[in-house]
Amino acid sequence: MIHHINGRLTEKYPTHVVIDCHGVGYLIHISLHTYEQLPQGEACKLLTYLSIKEDAHSLYGFFTETERELFLLLISVSGVGTNTARLILSSMHPDEIKRAIVSEDDRLLTRIKGLGPKTAKRLILELKEKVEKMGVSGDKILSLNNKIQEEALSGLLVLGFDRKKSEAAISKISAGNAALTVEELIKLAIKTLY
Repeated sequence: MIHHINGRLTEKYPTHVVIDCHGVGYLIHISLHTYEQLPQGEACKLLTYLSIKEDAHSLYGFFTETERELFLLLISVSGVGTNTARLILSSMHPDEIKRAIVSEDDRLLTRIKGLGPKTAKRLILELKEKVEKMGVSGDKILSLNNKIQEEALSGLLVLGFDRKKSEAAISKISAGNAALTVEELIKLAIKTLY
């Protein structure tokens, strides 16, 4: 297995990057969580997982060891492939995923596109004990329980804004006025983020 790639980041997209390592360009699939933490055009190191199938060899990259560990746990569950695991990691912060699994919040997990109720329940059933052993970081992860806040966050992410900054902006604006529509919340957040 290829443990990590250390080189110069030559291409950066929300779904993949290309890292030049001694003249060889490695195409590495990434989550949005990793994308947000990577510099542009600088030296970087990504932890990796090599997926080998009959028709393809694919490299998946992770900015942190926690994200890679969680990816490996996710793909160990029947019905969750590498692309689904990457989608899960792109939809939520790794600590949010761990909290959802530990607290058995299958409703939160089913909000992820392509993740049905059966798969969400299977994730919880098979991974709860393993995730508890990993531990959940004490970092503050904003919990956007309000549907309007979640939709606004989703809109900001589609527009290319940073997840953490967007969550902070939405939380701050919502604290001052809870009666905003999704559109109003996005507009106010954009003003704050610029």
